[in-house]
Amino acid sequence: MQAPVFNLAGEQLRSVELPEDVFGIEPHRGVMHQALVRQLANARQGTHKVKTRSEINRTHKKWYKQKGTGRARHGARTANLFVGGGIAHGPKLRTYRKSMPLKMRRLALRSALSAKAAEGSIILVDGLRLDAPKTQTVRRFIDQACNGASALVLLATADTNVERSIRNLTDVRYLRAGYLNVRDLLGYERLVLPLDALDAVVAHLGRGDAEGGKNDA
Repeated sequence: MQAPVFNLAGEQLRSVELPEDVFGIEPHRGVMHQALVRQLANARQGTHKVKTRSEINRTHKKWYKQKGTGRARHGARTANLFVGGGIAHGPKLRTYRKSMPLKMRRLALRSALSAKAAEGSIILVDGLRLDAPKTQTVRRFIDQACNGASALVLLATADTNVERSIRNLTDVRYLRAGYLNVRDLLGYERLVLPLDALDAVVAHLGRGDAEGGKNDA
């Protein structure tokens, strides 16, 4: 599996062979879907809450007599029928958290990367470094190398100048390689990988390394 290598000016320099065990497997759609659902569920706060009739701070005194009014027999204004009363069967505090084995999470990442590689959507960069924040430089590179498509830029380490240059672009996002996740991979049309970030991804997901890592999405 070949991927083109560009310089920051958007000129193609050469092609690089991508490791088959990370970028050349048969994508597992089911595992990718499960990983995406898990990530979206884990992002939910679950803090929705309404008060039931037992939690309403309102008098429980019987507010009209039992007989003779022609109305139904009610004992308190906190009933869910009345304005200001409790809510029946409303949402409660809960957690949406889902778990997924580490090997399945890594398989999902390999599948998403392989799908990107099969589409020709992976762009390699020979040195993504800037002396100062320069949004126009990054915008020009994305327009030339990615044909203006939305792009996810992976960084091997923190780079303040590059991060600040990308921050104002609405269709481009940066992400540290250690926090690579299925949602962002599937949410952008192109994946921009500096060569040092490529090494970090291969070291993290390659089958020859020991399983482990705290930042698996």
